[in-house]
Amino acid sequence: MHNHSHDHGHDHHNHNLALKKVGKAFVTGVILNVIFVIIESTAGLYYNSSALLADAGHNLTDVASLIIAMIAFRLAKAKPNPAFSYGYKKTTVLASFINSLLLIVAIIGIGYEATHKLIHPQPVQGKMIAIVAGVGILINAVTAFMFFSERKKDLNIKGAYLHMLADAGVSLGVVATGVAMIFTNWYWLDSFIGYGIMIFIFISTWKLLKDSTRLALDGVPLNVDMREVQEHILKTKGVKSVHHVHVWAISTTQNMLTAHIVTNQKMNDEQLQHLKKEIRHELLHLNIHHATLETEQSETSCKDEDCGF
Repeated sequence: MHNHSHDHGHDHHNHNLALKKVGKAFVTGVILNVIFVIIESTAGLYYNSSALLADAGHNLTDVASLIIAMIAFRLAKAKPNPAFSYGYKKTTVLASFINSLLLIVAIIGIGYEATHKLIHPQPVQGKMIAIVAGVGILINAVTAFMFFSERKKDLNIKGAYLHMLADAGVSLGVVATGVAMIFTNWYWLDSFIGYGIMIFIFISTWKLLKDSTRLALDGVPLNVDMREVQEHILKTKGVKSVHHVHVWAISTTQNMLTAHIVTNQKMNDEQLQHLKKEIRHELLHLNIHHATLETEQSETSCKDEDCGF
């Protein structure tokens, strides 16, 4: 194998900074969205707007989703204990799955409301509604932007990002529809924009739901190529073959591997430890963060259902 001189200490430092940034984003996002729910519900009551009240209720569910994601994010950093040997890292997977379901519920709600308005169109109740929705665009866009840089690295964060992006889209639709109908009285625009937003959210949510379900069922994470993992292990000097390879996620950012390594020569303890260290180093570059390796002198036949890859 080739020797690497990657600065893992520097990577770890950057990772910690990213975690702190995300932690602050969750807290800020919850505070901003709670304030907006209060503003929107107050305006809805004052102007007797069912649209604003309905959107305030929708935004309240997003506050709940942010809180769920934030709790999971914090639990993931808790230390392991006798009852939970991996700690609570898996809560990030559960949170992303729950948030994907909440997004599906939101899609159904938007679709129902859009259909209702199409059958029973109602005039927009003034410029103030558009102004309040405009505030929603700002708050949700700012919150979504805070999760933007880490959204591809963590499904839990991606779920929060999609919630905020969806809300910004809904608010944008309310503003555009409100302004257009003030001048044209085309009330059907409200429903058509609602359907468009619903489709947009569904496309993103469907992938989140599939990915989170895959991890919840201990499927191989999408950022791990099993054949590439096997090839890198086999390239290591001293390895004859590898079997019983299993890979799964212990969180939305950390992956685990177990494997049986067959050596092509008899090795002492020191040589075996060096071999395992070299393999683990290579696997780290393939998104495998924890590897449990068992070495064997001769390959055993694999007849059970848990032989793996």
